[in-house]
Amino acid sequence: MREEGAVANRFGQHWRLFAILFWVAAAILLLRDRWNLIQWFGLGDTDDNLRMSQVRALLAGQDWFDLRQYKLNPPQGANVHWSRIVDLPIAAIMLALKPFMSGATAEKVAVALAPMLPMMVAFFAVGAVMRRLISPNAFALAIGLLLCAHSTRGMWFPLRIDHHGWQLAALSLAMLSFALRSPRRGGVLLGAATALSLSIGLEMLVYLAAAGAAVVLMWVRNRDEAPRLFSYGVSLAGGCALGYLLFASNDNRMPVCDALSPVWLSTLAGAGAVAVVLSMLKTERWTVRLGAAALGGVLIAGFYALAWPLCTSRLEGVSPELDYLWLSRVREALPIYKHDRGVLAAVLALPVSGLIGYGVALWRTRRDPAQLVPWAALGALSLLATALLAWQTRAGPAAQLLAIPGATALAWIAIARAQQEQAMLVRVAATVVAFFVISGLAVQNIVNLLPKEEEKKSDKKVDQANNRCPTLAGLKPIALQKPGYVFTHVDLGPRLITVTNHKAVAGPYHRNQQDIVDVMKGFRGTPEYAHDIIQRRGIDYVLICPGMSETTIYSAEAPKGFYAQINAGKVPAWLQPITLPKDSPYKMWRVVKR
Repeated sequence: MREEGAVANRFGQHWRLFAILFWVAAAILLLRDRWNLIQWFGLGDTDDNLRMSQVRALLAGQDWFDLRQYKLNPPQGANVHWSRIVDLPIAAIMLALKPFMSGATAEKVAVALAPMLPMMVAFFAVGAVMRRLISPNAFALAIGLLLCAHSTRGMWFPLRIDHHGWQLAALSLAMLSFALRSPRRGGVLLGAATALSLSIGLEMLVYLAAAGAAVVLMWVRNRDEAPRLFSYGVSLAGGCALGYLLFASNDNRMPVCDALSPVWLSTLAGAGAVAVVLSMLKTERWTVRLGAAALGGVLIAGFYALAWPLCTSRLEGVSPELDYLWLSRVREALPIYKHDRGVLAAVLALPVSGLIGYGVALWRTRRDPAQLVPWAALGALSLLATALLAWQTRAGPAAQLLAIPGATALAWIAIARAQQEQAMLVRVAATVVAFFVISGLAVQNIVNLLPKEEEKKSDKKVDQANNRCPTLAGLKPIALQKPGYVFTHVDLGPRLITVTNHKAVAGPYHRNQQDIVDVMKGFRGTPEYAHDIIQRRGIDYVLICPGMSETTIYSAEAPKGFYAQINAGKVPAWLQPITLPKDSPYKMWRVVKR
């Protein structure tokens, strides 16, 4: 037993080394799983493709603060609300490798490795949380559960170079801030993680705001938390100011609502100042502190509402027309209950385990404030994220990440109970069952075993088109055409500009409302209406991929519209067919100039 204890102690003492080894092993498995897609540069998501085009533009000399994508909506370019932060690791890998290999190979290596870097940050963060809240050896269990987090893990897959992976890494650091023993260090880390995440994008704003509120409530409960609140306020305001100065694009220096702009910089700087002022109050009465905190919250909210009234509704600021034509149909924007049971199981199982685990942890630590407070803070964030799934499924990755501490606590207790069994076979079986149930793998596999609804022929065609159209093989004949301005599907635009020399009208990016509306209404409208748009924009080609998800909307809602007619072979005289290979998933026409 002493020898086993010594091994366990060494395991806990050298946890950083083991965390790196776990990351290396996970990276190898993910690379193996995605190897074929990496070889074929299979950036499957529109955002991943646009990110690659943005990095290329940066390396080709585009201004640091100019994030417009000029291959969309030329010559003005598409207004992209991102920042350069996520471009940096991708560009760094490409620059480091280009002296030793071709540019195309360097790009493949970059898109394979860059997404897994934030996964390593999250491994260390959740491991450190569990070491402080449960046991020095609990880090391995937390990492194991994190690898089972279906939605979260997907944001770190090779080729997933969009910004969500880094935002999740920043959220994991925010989680760690509550487990640090030093209040001052915890405050600095939370403020810095918040500033980093919001400098990348606002997707995690709700959770980070809730984390800030938790820090305020910790101070209300205990005056000794003042150093945490003070350092959080300074770090938040300073970090956001630095992020704005270094990374805010030219477009984001306008008072826009959907990025770290003057709107959010002023609001967050004000929030940081309020936090600093609150921390300096000397009163020992918690009721006075609560009243002061409430007043501070009212001041921040009042400033935001009065200074930036346009940002008190949806931050995207989309018109009702665009919402109807496009945004309301995005699948990840739908509530979790509107998805099938497979998605429900994959997304919800782990957060439910996490909430149960948080409940157990809160009960077990109810007489130990040093443990109870961080568990309560993390549990509240997890409950918020899980509740938001009833609003949008895109909350899934954050909900699963925030569930990890609770799920780890539950699994740690269950496995400890299993290890008390005398028979080794029973111990092993009980341990495996506990892990599979708590991680959500058991529920997912059970759901997968249930009889599936017969897939419609139309659904099969959609799947085939969605799989074939974005491939390099499918787009090669399109790329061989003389470079031009292409009128094509919104969801195809980013892929087209990334793997060909063509330009496109739009991608699925809400700031470019008129571009999306032109495509949506152009394909739905009459050929004459489409012709007006195409002439006004100076379009060279019309390109469709029959069967892609987006086209099903055109067929269903406008069976006599422009898309439906040209797909059926009723082509107006101002379109000249372009011969493509017989097995091509595309149909393409050259616009006859008048």
